[in-house]
Amino acid sequence: MNSSQYAITFACYNQLEYTRQCIDSMIAHGDDLSRLIVIDNGSADDTVNYLQQLPLGEVIPNKGNLGCGVAWNQGVLARQAEWSIIMNNDVLVSKNWLENLITTAEKNQLKVISPSLIEGPLDYDFDSFAENASEQMHNALRRGACHAVCMAVHDSVWAEVGYFQPVPKLLGYEDTLFFHELDKAGIEVAITGSSWLHHFGSITQSAMKKERGLAENDILAYRYNYRLLKQSWLKRKLKKLNKKRMLKDYRQQELEQYGISMHGVRENNDFVWR
Repeated sequence: MNSSQYAITFACYNQLEYTRQCIDSMIAHGDDLSRLIVIDNGSADDTVNYLQQLPLGEVIPNKGNLGCGVAWNQGVLARQAEWSIIMNNDVLVSKNWLENLITTAEKNQLKVISPSLIEGPLDYDFDSFAENASEQMHNALRRGACHAVCMAVHDSVWAEVGYFQPVPKLLGYEDTLFFHELDKAGIEVAITGSSWLHHFGSITQSAMKKERGLAENDILAYRYNYRLLKQSWLKRKLKKLNKKRMLKDYRQQELEQYGISMHGVRENNDFVWR
């Protein structure tokens, strides 16, 4: 795959060890770091110094935490490409994850696509699991589903629906608003079984909750962000129920055909499939 076809970006806010593990996994699987743009949202640890020692495409240091929307936009615009991969920094990538992600999108004429996920502690051999799972589920798709842990976005999408809302106080609601715009524009999304990530699990969000004195199960985002969707309570409720039903059906189909699903969570040293 031509590296000029894509660019990767993620934002970070402290949590240096997770950023290091993420980049180490990219190096281990031969990813071109010159295509990686990292936005630092005012980290107080050694994150910026670490990043500046690497042969990255660019490191953009913000003076403070400007939120995901601003940072993602900065990254996408800093290295414009046919495909922009927006992802978290608390993930590990796997063999051929990027090539499989984009190839599957092109094959199925998709403009937004996400990889499958295993979430939780790294208490298993992820590389071995991901290699087997991507081969086994290479042609599996969850059409109509997507997530912001990682998504590849075709450049035509920016022209059609715009970029992420650059409002710091959204505090993680930017992805919901973006997916809402995709839905309004009729842009199909999907999750593919050909590409896998390990996600340690909203590490930065958890740290930000602690900073604000919130419990882990509290909502970080402003509680009335949903008003930005401009939808009635009933329409939002029906949409959530339909999505829950869709994901349940996908899970059942995948378990019957493959014995695993595209979303696993590690609990008590075992997989729980969702």
